[in-house]
Amino acid sequence: MKQLRLLFLLSSLLGAGNTLAAKIAVTDLAYAERVSGYFHLVDYHNKSSVRASESARERDSFESSSASSRSSYSGKSQTDYTEVESSYSYIEYGELRKFVGDIKGEILKTGDFKLSQAKPYTAKGSEKIYDIISRIKKGAYPGADYVLFGTVSELDFRDEVNPIIGTDTLSNTFSLMLVAEFSLINTRTYEVKAAFSATGEGQDVRVVTGGSRVVPSRGKVVSEVSKSLGVDVARQINEQLGGGAYQNADPVSGGNTMQEGEVVHFSQ
Repeated sequence: MKQLRLLFLLSSLLGAGNTLAAKIAVTDLAYAERVSGYFHLVDYHNKSSVRASESARERDSFESSSASSRSSYSGKSQTDYTEVESSYSYIEYGELRKFVGDIKGEILKTGDFKLSQAKPYTAKGSEKIYDIISRIKKGAYPGADYVLFGTVSELDFRDEVNPIIGTDTLSNTFSLMLVAEFSLINTRTYEVKAAFSATGEGQDVRVVTGGSRVVPSRGKVVSEVSKSLGVDVARQINEQLGGGAYQNADPVSGGNTMQEGEVVHFSQ
């Protein structure tokens, strides 16, 4: 009987601890990109008009005869020509919605947190997208204790072809690196509980022979970037909050391992 009571008490404590886990809302990754362009406009219009008039008179009699005629022409032409060329540049704001799924999954794997669904940002793109405090106040993250706000600082695509020494073949490497800045913000006090930079990387390598053409697997590359980014985010959150329980041995192949350690719960 004592053992049953002990097991019941232990399960109650574990259940209570789980309900105390902080809820995190993960935003899509915000970005700002400078867009530049050039235009050359030529506008040509020609308008012309011609006016003609003609008159004639004849008289015939036994005594004399006469004839006369007169004609006149007038013309008018007008040409309008406009040529404009210029360059333009503006900043485009938006969100990447492809890379947060694995971030959420890796955060859940730590066992320290719950997730709260964030409302998507639907306002017209402007720098207000970075005003996370205003979005919190407007109720964009219902039920969340914390918001993990990420912004893209670098997105680098590379498509490289290099010869393989000693052979007549080439190596085609298509790669992507994504660097993002993250802040974990308390939705009540607006205090920043953690801040860090995380990186996701992925690549697809193909061997090209005989002048053949290869098409890289962009889906594979994006998947690798997403997984490695999620692992890096979860690791740094765990490190900064002092848990130390979460580990991931191989972010690319998905070889995740969990070890026992201290469970972290935020204080409001």
